[in-house]
Amino acid sequence: MDLEQYLGPEGLLAKQIDGFSYREQQFEMASVVADTINSGQTLICEAGTGTGKTFAYLLPVMLSGKKAIISTGTKNLQDQLYHRDLPKVRELLSTPVKAALLKGRSNYLCLNRMDHALTDLRGHSKENAEHLATIRDWSSVTRSGDIAELGVISEDAMVWPLVTSSAENCLGQDCPSYRDCHLVEARRQAQEADVVVINHHLLCADFALKDDGFGEILPETDCFIIDEAHQLPEVASNFFGTTISGRQLLELSRDVDAEYHREFGDLPKLLTATANFSKSVKDLRLLFGMDPRKGRWQEIEQDVRIVRVIDEVENRLNELIEMLKTLQGRTRDMDNCMERASTLLSQLQHITDPKPEDNDIRWFETHRQSFRFNLTPLEISDVFAAQMQSHPASWVFTSATLSVNGKFTHFQQQLGVDDAATHQWDSPFDYQSQALWFVPRGLPEPNHQDYNREVAMLSIDIVEHSQGRAFLLYTSYKALYEAADIPEEELDYPILIQGTKSKNELLEQFRKLGNAVLLGTASFWEGVDVRGEALSCVIIDKLPFASPGDPVLQARIDAMRSNGSNPFMEFQVPQAAIALKQGAGRLIRDNTDRGVLVICDPRLLSRSKPYGKIFLNSMPDFARTRDLEDIHRFFEQ
Repeated sequence: MDLEQYLGPEGLLAKQIDGFSYREQQFEMASVVADTINSGQTLICEAGTGTGKTFAYLLPVMLSGKKAIISTGTKNLQDQLYHRDLPKVRELLSTPVKAALLKGRSNYLCLNRMDHALTDLRGHSKENAEHLATIRDWSSVTRSGDIAELGVISEDAMVWPLVTSSAENCLGQDCPSYRDCHLVEARRQAQEADVVVINHHLLCADFALKDDGFGEILPETDCFIIDEAHQLPEVASNFFGTTISGRQLLELSRDVDAEYHREFGDLPKLLTATANFSKSVKDLRLLFGMDPRKGRWQEIEQDVRIVRVIDEVENRLNELIEMLKTLQGRTRDMDNCMERASTLLSQLQHITDPKPEDNDIRWFETHRQSFRFNLTPLEISDVFAAQMQSHPASWVFTSATLSVNGKFTHFQQQLGVDDAATHQWDSPFDYQSQALWFVPRGLPEPNHQDYNREVAMLSIDIVEHSQGRAFLLYTSYKALYEAADIPEEELDYPILIQGTKSKNELLEQFRKLGNAVLLGTASFWEGVDVRGEALSCVIIDKLPFASPGDPVLQARIDAMRSNGSNPFMEFQVPQAAIALKQGAGRLIRDNTDRGVLVICDPRLLSRSKPYGKIFLNSMPDFARTRDLEDIHRFFEQ
């Protein structure tokens, strides 16, 4: 490929795209990606913020003439890539590359379930009824059935599970709406496309579920491009395990009730069985208390009340299955409910088995109205490596944050890609002149009772000099809530707090206000792009070590210790270093951006904490200071 004519200083992109500038890092990355695609090898590469890595892999993919699957970290990035970046490159190249967007089945309108929901409106709230009417009108005009099109209904609205399908309740080819199914059409287009844009959840679902009713989800391909690859290990761990939720159990009960009222009526005992089953599921949720939390399975085993109600849920589910057997063969929907019930019972028994496999971690999590039981593999490297071997193709893993202390060992070990070629390109931004990194003096250790208050007071001072325009990023909800308790009169700028509105609404408001202060936790550490003066300061309260109370992390730590490894240095520090790079990466998003990064944690520069050097060596080349007056002067300029 002659990439010079496209990405060079006088190349096509420089001539055709306003504001495009030649970046040596982008050109080199594109060349290495092109070689990887042609050779059928595996590449792991880190490209710092501003490199333009999207074009650096899109151009080689689209010029190669090979079929490619591009996987991104989130659905929002997936939509951006498909609707904005890919068409731009295709237009520049004037090439007839056929592209397709493919998401998981719950992102598509299910016509059969919508018809059922509209037929039986019993028990629906006024809001759900209004949403159903809106969806019905939209269903007659949409071509893709992608629910992201219907922006007037929030993505977490209660109506969506009623009009979308899951692997459990999908009827497949037995569905009366199969010929018009949006998911089937999306998968057909993916089979025919040259480039298919997916996300990591769908990639792992395809690996973990070889056949879910339609054959393999993804088409055969010559090349996999995994963007935002740092997110992949966690996503893969979830998919290679087993999970069952209270929501799944209650949805089964609701679907049985709905089908009974729609098609039956001669077995009233069935409604009693579903009512008893639903009650036992709800009783189980109540026993965990009201606060959302995660916990190790030992907590369940030590609580005789919870163990007793889990047994009751299993018994009630068994009773429901026996009753559904008497209706077998009368309608396809009820047969599907019986199959779902049997699968859910098997999964529940598998998770609650008192003797799990050595590689499995059992844990639970509770949400406001539901719970989830999980069986997560301790290690997925062997499983993932085997999946790569069963999908012979070129593999490119890329992100702005994959290396730790200049090495890719941590990422390679997580996914079993030890023999991959590795490359690293620094950001083209001039961090020395564009940004200032401040680590304050005199703060207590993070475990000190006054630490959060001291950080809050320091943040107020700094935000006054930045004139708002700041992200305050916290490593825990506890610290966030303490900061949110600061009286608003302490700051002369609008305060936006995570949880008061959706993430997108808060970001839109932040950009529009231009002088706001946004307080957020994990979801604002990455995948957030605010360019220009609206974001001129990022304050991070602590080094982002994962909570030691996380049951999966604790099990991994125990296993590494038993193997003679050092879990803190070999796992916890690398994970935290990558997370810190992500948080710091919110600050400078363009070559005209300027701003201050504040990391409050004194452990970063403590002589008694030598791991601080790993964090320092993993970060971009910021100008650094410990003098608060330097921040004042920076903003005065």
